[in-house]
Amino acid sequence: MTAQSVKNLGKSFKYAASGFAYVFKHERNFRIQVVAAVLVIILMIVFPLRTLERIALSLVITFVLVLELINTIMEKIVDILKPRIHHYVEIIKDMMAAAVLIASVGALVVGLLIFWPYLF
Repeated sequence: MTAQSVKNLGKSFKYAASGFAYVFKHERNFRIQVVAAVLVIILMIVFPLRTLERIALSLVITFVLVLELINTIMEKIVDILKPRIHHYVEIIKDMMAAAVLIASVGALVVGLLIFWPYLF
């Protein structure tokens, strides 16, 4: 890697960290999901899970957090339009919230299926 590409990579990480910090500071649901993810990661360390179980948990954690970021992005975009511009604005926000809810419930089910034998 050239010095310039390392510098550009550093900038990319800086921008990503800034975006993460913004959503963490301003979005309560994202903070809740990050706390849940950290708890699951701790459980992944504590219990002797199989590799595929660790992969499944890592994927659902990533999916939920990314979907929440996308939800926040969509909310910011449609807030620019406001409901007076188009009546679909509220519907779009509700559908994105539903997508995050479905992903979160799915992640919960995966987590319960994997951790149940260790907890009970």
